[in-house]
Amino acid sequence: ERGLSPADLAGLAVKRTRKPAAPKYANPADPSQTWTGRGRRPRWVDAALASGKSLDDLSI
Repeated sequence: ERGLSPADLAGLAVKRTRKPAAPKYANPADPSQTWTGRGRRPRWVDAALASGKSLDDLSI
């Protein structure tokens, strides 16, 4: 009636897509395996930490 859509009434904005996070850590044994530092740690990170390495040793 008044030229408003349901989205206008709800105040919904256009959703923006986020770009993927850049990797911060890489596996020294296989540099193709990377981790952004977000979410659950990959197994290779857990194994490296268990062997005495620190996250600083794995940083890119």
